[in-house]
Amino acid sequence: MTINIDKHGTGPVLDIDHLKVTFATDAGDVYAVKDVSLEVNPGEVVAIVGESGSGKTVTAKTILGLLPETAISSGAVLINGNNVISVSAAKLRQIRGRDVAMVFQEPSTALNPVFTVGWQIAEGIRAHAQGKGGKVSAREAKSRAIEALRKVGIPDPENRVDYYPHQFSGGQKQRVVIAAALALNPGLIVADEPTTALDVTVQAEILQLLRDLRDTYGTSIVLITHNMGVVADLADRVVVMYQGDVVEEATAKVLFAEPKQEYTRKLLAAVPHLGRNSASEGMTTRAHQGGKVLVEAKGLTIEYPGRLGTPAFKAVDGVSFTLSEGEVFGLVGESGSGKTTIGRAIAGLNRTTGGSLKVLDYEMLNLKERTFKPLRKEIGFVFQDPAASFNPQLTIGDCVAEPLIIHSNPTPAQARKRVGELLESVQLPASYADRFPHELSGGQRQRASLARALILNPKLLIADEPTSALDVSVQAVVLELFKDIQAEFGFAALFISHDLAVVDILSHWVGVLYKGKLVEQGLGTQVMGAPQHDYTRRLIASLPVPDPDEQAKRREANRALLAR
Repeated sequence: MTINIDKHGTGPVLDIDHLKVTFATDAGDVYAVKDVSLEVNPGEVVAIVGESGSGKTVTAKTILGLLPETAISSGAVLINGNNVISVSAAKLRQIRGRDVAMVFQEPSTALNPVFTVGWQIAEGIRAHAQGKGGKVSAREAKSRAIEALRKVGIPDPENRVDYYPHQFSGGQKQRVVIAAALALNPGLIVADEPTTALDVTVQAEILQLLRDLRDTYGTSIVLITHNMGVVADLADRVVVMYQGDVVEEATAKVLFAEPKQEYTRKLLAAVPHLGRNSASEGMTTRAHQGGKVLVEAKGLTIEYPGRLGTPAFKAVDGVSFTLSEGEVFGLVGESGSGKTTIGRAIAGLNRTTGGSLKVLDYEMLNLKERTFKPLRKEIGFVFQDPAASFNPQLTIGDCVAEPLIIHSNPTPAQARKRVGELLESVQLPASYADRFPHELSGGQRQRASLARALILNPKLLIADEPTSALDVSVQAVVLELFKDIQAEFGFAALFISHDLAVVDILSHWVGVLYKGKLVEQGLGTQVMGAPQHDYTRRLIASLPVPDPDEQAKRREANRALLAR
């Protein structure tokens, strides 16, 4: 099967025909992609969706020939008449970057920290040598890199081309990765979860950028994502995968309005909606009224000293709030707003520099570890990435039991019994205690992380973006579990997230942070339903909803809001 088309021509830019991918393991072959066929036309955005293990990322990596040596592929993946599966390594290098390029999920790991972004973009340009005589001079490569940065909206690209990755924000780094993908004007971009780790406002900017690339330059995009709001916002057509198979394919409007398969309906039903099942619905006063205050901040300030003559940075600026028994306080805001800094300060992991922060009646200003240590057993912490917070050399049981061993010195039998009880309470079999972290899925690891945070029956739980990297179906299970566990154990919780819909589901009281200041707080229904601050309105308007028609209206409303 061959096709011969120009990359911006009228035929399909990408034609996948009966693709099968297996991985050789000690236990035998594992089918990751069973029999997938799909096309992508010029100027079309095709979203491939599905939960972890569905085969969507394996399919995406096959398009660029990025599968490991243990993978065995069959079928055809045709780009401009070339079958990526069977071409030589030299030909594959020509295809990458020129005909198809990839935007990776995490720009911080995709970019090399020791080289300027301009050098990294120019590297691809020089590698493909599309200048006079088949060579590109350093000056010409830099000029093309500057133009690529300008195309993706990086301000002052002539100077910032010489910046290093750490000198850019998260959203700007993602733009740099997209610029690198665009440097050779490929007909197709494969974007693997390009907005997962981004705040809703930055996410909206990246989605608009991808939309502009499609509309202005006719770039085709394969979008890999688990965010159905992003799909509704950007995709023309949607391919739904489940356990290696395509189970449904339709235009975005048809799929969201009339999903045919039960799996697709479950996927859409799991998407959190702002205002649906709000934790504060029906409340007219604060949930903790009359309860004991566990956290009280008054004019809280956290400042980091400058280095090498640079001024000090004020991460938290005069923040005041309270958190009481049995209450879930949702703290929202974009990256750099100070929300994680506050959460870490409450746990004694960051030092406060001004104002007052009382945690369990202990003043954290001028904290002394020796006097605060006995209170640590009353505080649980659920980290954003359980894969990074678990020791890979310890079993899940050892990881979960660690706080108990440090603070209570139980016998091995007592520790194992407690771990088993906690694992079952978070809907994991007690036998999972003998598994290692890599043997659990992302959702299972996050449940184990919740069990670890609860093992000492804490009065206070801090959850820092605990569901941001999870598929919607897994996220829905974890959120429901969190609600049930919180109701059962009665702990107070500070829930930190940039996803307003998730915060709305869990939180009784919501605070909105912007550049270190708490600009708005109130009952969730009040803050989400009738926001008072322009920044809160921007956050809500930037949140994509899983409905293409509604999202188009919200997008226009957001543009009008930003233009004010």
